Amino acid sequence: MFKLGEIMDKNKALLTSPVVLAFVGDAVYSLFVREKFTFQSDAKAGELNKLATKEVNAVAQAEFIKEIMPLLNECELGVFKRARNAKKGTKAKHASVADYNQATGFEAVLGFLYLTGDIDRLNFLLNKGVTNEN
Repeated sequence: MFKLGEIMDKNKALLTSPVVLAFVGDAVYSLFVREKFTFQSDAKAGELNKLATKEVNAVAQAEFIKEIMPLLNECELGVFKRARNAKKGTKAKHASVADYNQATGFEAVLGFLYLTGDIDRLNFLLNKGVTNEN
């Protein structure tokens, strides 16, 4: 039986295809953005979807990774570069190839952190280095 949130060994995650890591990271980021808007707004679902769509796209993700790049450690940077440079089975629809590749790298880092159970680090990066320590 598989359990949601099961943790993958870091070495196994590093051997996982970077495009597969990005597949997971895409869902992680989408959930993060949807939860953020749900907690921060009392808008209806249609409006929340419009807000989320502005953040969960290749162009916005490419901008996001540029902001957090200085925060990435050596391992995360390696995951990012492997995914950015990986051959992908799909093409960018509404973004340049460069933005699409950057977004894939961003999603792979998120997928890697999620699968390895490093949720604190994931939250740190998703909040652009802002901590919630009092």
